Amino acid sequence: MNATQSPAPKTDLAVTHVLAQLLERLEHSAVPVGAEQYRSVVMHLVDEFRDVAPGDGLGKLLDAYPAAAEVYENLNYQHAGLCRSGLDASLAAELAAKSAIERAKRHAEPDTAHGQG
Repeated sequence: MNATQSPAPKTDLAVTHVLAQLLERLEHSAVPVGAEQYRSVVMHLVDEFRDVAPGDGLGKLLDAYPAAAEVYENLNYQHAGLCRSGLDASLAAELAAKSAIERAKRHAEPDTAHGQG
C-alpha cells in the first residue's frame, strides 16, 4: 500500500516571523521599494503560510504584523472570508461602498423632471 503522507505543519515560526517583519518594513519604507523585491518577500511568506500550523503562535504573529495578516487572510479567504478584519472596519467599508454606489447611481440617472435626458 502506497499511502502519501502530507508533512506535519510547521510549528517553528522563525522564518515566518522574519518574513512578516521584512514585509512590514517594506510596507512602511520611506524609500521606494522595487516591485520584484516586494513580490519576492510576499511569495516567500505565502509559501511559509502554506506550511505553518494554525494556533496561538500564528495568531500572535499576525496580530503583530498587519501586512502579513492581510496576506494570510487573502490566502484563506475562500474558507473564512475576512476573518481577521475588525468588524467595525468591515462595516464602515461596506457602508462607505453603499454610499458611493448610491451617489454614482444618482449622477448617472437622467434628470427627467427638468426635461433633460
